[in-house]
Amino acid sequence: MEIRTLRYFLAVAREENMTRAAEYLHVTQPTLSKQIQSLEEELGKKLFLRHSFRIELTEEGILLRKRAEDLISMADKILGEFTALDDVTGGDVYFGLAESWQIRYLAREIQQFKEIYPGLRYHISSGDTEQVTEKLDKGVLDFAVLAEEPDAGKYHHLTFPEADVWGLVMPASHPLARKEAIVADDLAGLPLFCSEQGWKRDIPRWCGDRMEELHLEGSFRLPYNASLFVREGLGFLLTFDRLIDTGPESGLAFRPLAPKLETNIHLIWKKYQVFTPIAERLLAGLRERFA
Repeated sequence: MEIRTLRYFLAVAREENMTRAAEYLHVTQPTLSKQIQSLEEELGKKLFLRHSFRIELTEEGILLRKRAEDLISMADKILGEFTALDDVTGGDVYFGLAESWQIRYLAREIQQFKEIYPGLRYHISSGDTEQVTEKLDKGVLDFAVLAEEPDAGKYHHLTFPEADVWGLVMPASHPLARKEAIVADDLAGLPLFCSEQGWKRDIPRWCGDRMEELHLEGSFRLPYNASLFVREGLGFLLTFDRLIDTGPESGLAFRPLAPKLETNIHLIWKKYQVFTPIAERLLAGLRERFA
């Protein structure tokens, strides 16, 4: 199985049309069709369902697309790393980030770093712990930011300067918005939104054996999407402070939980990781700033 063939496969999956994919790849349609057919024969599975004017992925094709995207990302990253080995003034660095207002510390360091090394190219993806650590372990990412304690056996880490504070986002007109802080009694029976990670790891630290009194209406990876459901009166959002606009014109309000619930944020990277020169220098700057 060749990287080029996987690129062909991904182009067909994206375009859902053999002719358009061939034009994008600058190859003939017969050549592309032959490559896809050979891939199907190699895997022993049908990857596409052919219709009159379009083609779509089979279940096996959907699985291969996920794997192929990871492999292509890894191949491109390896090529970029070797290209950058002799270039200490530039290169690519890949981050996978949890949602936190403290990402500003990372952004500030990158901004100052680019003034010295304008050839730096940084790539950002967002996700929860499961998503970003999977990519980090595969080598697709150089660094990840987690909203939980990292596995010290697998990763080195730097802890961000402050902790994120948990609270409740609600319509500004709701009676709970008149309170200074939210206690467990306030949440009993309410339809709640929360990240799956937060619901399993953080909220139980706060309410203990009263967890069974709380009702999870729905889980969201992105707090902004959850805030839209709050606006429509579907529930209340448990999240970090400063992730959602709760200003005077937003129609929303944030109140911290009591007793106070905080989560530390960590920048992590794999043990025995070999960095490009630009990534090594960026990490040195982050170490100094976080210290």
